[in-house]
Amino acid sequence: MRPEELGITTCQSETATPRLRGSAPESGPECLAGQQSLEAAAVQGGRWGGEATAARGPWSCTLELGRFSFRPEPDPYCQAKYTFCPASSPMPVMKGDDVIEVFRLQAPVWEFKYGDLLGHLKIMHDAIGFRSTLTGKNYTMEWYELFQLGNCTFPHLRPEMNAPFWCNQGAACFFEGIDDIHWKENGTLVLVATISGNAFNKMAKWVKRDNETGIYYETWTVQASPEKGAETWFESYDCSKFVLRTYEKLAEFGAEFKKIETNYTRIFLYSGEPTYLGNETSIFGPTGNKTLALAIKRFYYPFKPHLPTKEFLLSLLQIFDAVIIHRQFYLFYNFEYWFLPMKFPFIKITYEEIPLPNKNKTFSSL
Repeated sequence: MRPEELGITTCQSETATPRLRGSAPESGPECLAGQQSLEAAAVQGGRWGGEATAARGPWSCTLELGRFSFRPEPDPYCQAKYTFCPASSPMPVMKGDDVIEVFRLQAPVWEFKYGDLLGHLKIMHDAIGFRSTLTGKNYTMEWYELFQLGNCTFPHLRPEMNAPFWCNQGAACFFEGIDDIHWKENGTLVLVATISGNAFNKMAKWVKRDNETGIYYETWTVQASPEKGAETWFESYDCSKFVLRTYEKLAEFGAEFKKIETNYTRIFLYSGEPTYLGNETSIFGPTGNKTLALAIKRFYYPFKPHLPTKEFLLSLLQIFDAVIIHRQFYLFYNFEYWFLPMKFPFIKITYEEIPLPNKNKTFSSL
């Protein structure tokens, strides 16, 4: 069902303002990954940090995920099948004159369950490793979903709630040690830079702030087409984006990166100009758009986890019908809903190069 059939006007107004990524606040509750951050994590809600906005249309910039000033308590309904960051440890304070080696880590997603299967499809997970040359200790730092990828990508339709319910958070995980076999066997473990202990300590403070304010996981990058330079409507916010943000920050702190090729997995949706639909209250609230609310719930209904084989195949057919045949996708982004008029090739997984940063071309606002 098209937006005009739902009583929704297309995205042409220059007065409406979607939430864009704002500057992170300088203070807030400590919430680095591990069980502590899981207990302090937000599933929904949170207070927006920053004032950045832009006109919804015509489009002049990419929409990025907003930042929050705290992580509210999680809803008990959101449960992880696999414990988030079970071996977490505090980030150490390094001696200023220590030389810290920085490693690029990459391995197939869910390698512990499927081996290198997803690696053949170039669906990879990214992380960063560190080694102190003074102490010889190794550390791993990564950012991933608190409640697994499915919960971050699609909502639960709970009978007792009118609106779809989302469990879509991500957080940083830091622990001592690097599992060499895990990263080397089917992926990558390569030295990309060295930094001082002082630079590491600055990075640690930035990671804490980034983790406190950037709580919202987003799977999709939405573009107008696969062509180079095509309009990007929405940016993803996932493990690779955390690694890229960290690299940029390390370059800002003086790291000089090696000249090596670095590739990352990206999952694209291809769409015409998106239409803003509203937020949870305006769509699903007492005075909301009941026709639109029903259409969104019908769209999300097939995306259910842990289905028996027969129901799973039926759900795939329903998804194919909505996205490919009827060219419709309802995107949830910054706690707002958007309609995407899908275009060929509809969805694509890429493994593309994004160069390591140059310390002379970094952005202090990251």
